[in-house]
Amino acid sequence: MTEKGSILVKSKLIALSRYVSPAMLAALGVLFITIIALFVPPYIGMADNGDYFRILYSNGLYFNMPNYDSYYLGYFIKEYGIFQHFNENGATLFSSQSYFIRLSIWLNELFYHDQLYDIRFQTIIFIVLYTIAIYLFVESLTWKIPRKYGYPIALIAIFLFADTAYTAFFNSFFSESIVWTMLIYVFAAGLLLYRNRYNDYVLMAIFFVSALLLTTSKQQNAPVGVILAVTGLVLIFVRKERAYRIGMSAILVALFLAGVGTYVLIPKEFVNINQYHAMTRGVLMESEDPEATLKAFGIDKQYAVLNKSIYYEPYTTVDVDSKILEDHFYSKYGFGSILAYYITNPGQAFKMLDIAAKHAFTIRPPAMGNYEKSAGKEFAAQTSFFSVYSKIKHALAPKTFGFIVLWVIIIIGLYMPSFIKAVKDKHMRHIQRLPLILGIMLLGLSGILVSIIGAGDADLSKHEFLFTAAFDLVTFVAIADAIRGYLWRSDQDIIVQ
Repeated sequence: MTEKGSILVKSKLIALSRYVSPAMLAALGVLFITIIALFVPPYIGMADNGDYFRILYSNGLYFNMPNYDSYYLGYFIKEYGIFQHFNENGATLFSSQSYFIRLSIWLNELFYHDQLYDIRFQTIIFIVLYTIAIYLFVESLTWKIPRKYGYPIALIAIFLFADTAYTAFFNSFFSESIVWTMLIYVFAAGLLLYRNRYNDYVLMAIFFVSALLLTTSKQQNAPVGVILAVTGLVLIFVRKERAYRIGMSAILVALFLAGVGTYVLIPKEFVNINQYHAMTRGVLMESEDPEATLKAFGIDKQYAVLNKSIYYEPYTTVDVDSKILEDHFYSKYGFGSILAYYITNPGQAFKMLDIAAKHAFTIRPPAMGNYEKSAGKEFAAQTSFFSVYSKIKHALAPKTFGFIVLWVIIIIGLYMPSFIKAVKDKHMRHIQRLPLILGIMLLGLSGILVSIIGAGDADLSKHEFLFTAAFDLVTFVAIADAIRGYLWRSDQDIIVQ
């Protein structure tokens, strides 16, 4: 580039920086692309895989399309009916997702219709929250750094966060929209605390609310509250004030209890479904001697006939909900005993982990279509609009558990020098960066472990969403820190409290 051209670029960056920060650029870029994807025809969303009923009916919505079943997996549907009278459907599960659905119904009735529900009112809520989350996340990485580093980070953020593999979930009733958005808030709040940006008490509140919504968004996320409570202990010592330390301690205890409570409140119906798959699509599937494996659990060897079967098969050897299975199959094992089995059989465990790794880098579930039937696309067609990142990730990521372990080791190694220095300096605000990143990675790994221990290989690409989300966020932070030169050292502009 010539000197004249360099001066011109520099002057434009200076002019841009007066009005648009890197964080604002990232947020506006993601907002603009997401609005085009979700609100401009042909509308992009997610087809129902059969799970919507679990959350719809108990929140006052119902399927008002006569042939709705024929749309399963194939077509996105944006309109539903609103119950006008008594709703006899109780909640089949507890989820923070219900709060967002009920708020969107209220907005729908206020601005659109009291009998016909448009899912895009929920989408508006998520887009607003998402835009703010992107702003805070990018701000935590670009605050007080030269614009020549900040804007490239913002452009990378747009490339990642505007990908429709993620944003299409907003036009659906899948809880992944909450998982993705709230995970960003949790990470952003922690990083902003680390950099001493904004009020610590406000960030503490954001951390708590987003972590609570994340933990309670789906039963699979029960470990989230426990992990954040443990890895977040260092947050207690960020400030010396007694009020802050008591408040943060109370938050961590609440998150721990929320994690335990989420696990306890899993409905019996879902326990049986997952437990069935944990054995038939997990333990038995990779066993060289299924009958001997069953014996290790105290289960009659005749149940080996269930090997590789799924709970929803129309014609089965035995009724999956029968008292026979309850007494002689389900009652013989649980999460703890399966975990113990895998620990004592590491070869089989690594086979399952490698199976899980094959799906761990897929953001968009391959089975669900993205278009309305009226768009004229073929059944289960998926959009390619602004999907470059997700396609590259799916195609090029090494799909082995060994790569995941290597990724964890590299990330920890990169941040360890600054952590050791912070410990030596006794600088608690600096110390918390590595535990925070480690906590996010553990959340992702819990998504893999809970999936294979709790449900075998059943619907892995969707069950492992928490890992693929955590992988992207941690990797993005590492890239941003490399660009701004803070991988091996802590930020020097932090004000000590």
